Amino acid sequence: MAKENRFRQWGLELPGLPPGPLNSITDVQGVAVGHRTIIHGNSVRTGVTAVVPHSGNIFTDKVPAAVEVINGFGKAAGLAQVKELGELETPVILTNTLSVGVALTALVQYKLKRNPEIGLTAPTVNGVVAECNDGYLNDIRGGHVQKEDVWEAISSAGYELPAEGSVGAGTGMISFGCKSGIGTSSRQAGDYHVGVLVLSNFGKWEQLKIAGFPVGQLLKKPEFQGEDKERGSIVIVLATDAPLDSHQLGRVARRAGFGLARTGSVAGHYSGDFVIAFSTGVKYRQDGEILPVTSFLRDDKIDILFEAAAEATEEAIINALFAAGPMTGRDGHRVSALPVKEVLALLHKRHG
Repeated sequence: MAKENRFRQWGLELPGLPPGPLNSITDVQGVAVGHRTIIHGNSVRTGVTAVVPHSGNIFTDKVPAAVEVINGFGKAAGLAQVKELGELETPVILTNTLSVGVALTALVQYKLKRNPEIGLTAPTVNGVVAECNDGYLNDIRGGHVQKEDVWEAISSAGYELPAEGSVGAGTGMISFGCKSGIGTSSRQAGDYHVGVLVLSNFGKWEQLKIAGFPVGQLLKKPEFQGEDKERGSIVIVLATDAPLDSHQLGRVARRAGFGLARTGSVAGHYSGDFVIAFSTGVKYRQDGEILPVTSFLRDDKIDILFEAAAEATEEAIINALFAAGPMTGRDGHRVSALPVKEVLALLHKRHG
């Protein structure tokens, strides 16, 4: 989706730290994003998104990582080992709920091809796949995501501003009763960057807040025929170039939940809300050696990263809403776009 449809392109800003040059997770040097969008006929509205931490071999040059589970109604793969060992050794793959299995198989095969030592002279590999349910717009039972789609998402990953809205894993996603999907944002945090990419699929219209303003309470609800219940989820992928260990990354990841709450989320019972955070400022060799030799950031210098995590998460969710157009999918289900003109009028009036 064109950058002209992002929140800041309308002359609006959020208070706080400045965004990075692209206002994207790809402002964290080395991080790349790729999509595979799958739209067929009247009922297939799904896809795959890959977040690649760096351009090298992630299995041999792992990055510190952490997982924060805000609410665990989700079907992700590989998160337990990341949480236990504090390392990420594959790209992060996002897709729909019932395609986690095929995505994991594809990711493992991708790593096996590039690392013939896996399972022989080296340990096995821990693939990380996370999901949201796109079944309202997509024939989720049809198994339309194939291994080739995962490989294409990885191979197409680039360092520019990634497409947002109804692309990749976000193709069939809905937030606050409006079409949403993929969104990204970043913040400059002193000498470092914090970038966030979200797969956004949560919330009721009445809960929606933008820039702290209760939009969902003040504007008429867009047409939506689905259940008026909080049954959605969100996956937040957070990257930073600050040299953090896994414990510190877990602390930063928890602050992404504050950005989620600023948009109106209450992390409902049926909501799977996960944060996967990693640092490119440190790399570990397979044998545990740290490369390059790095001094980890002191804990008393970390507050600015907390601020950046909350702010970038909030704006990434807003960008996902602003970028996505209306969509009709399975069984004629239609989801309206965010009423951008009305939202802008409300926000501009508030800001004078």
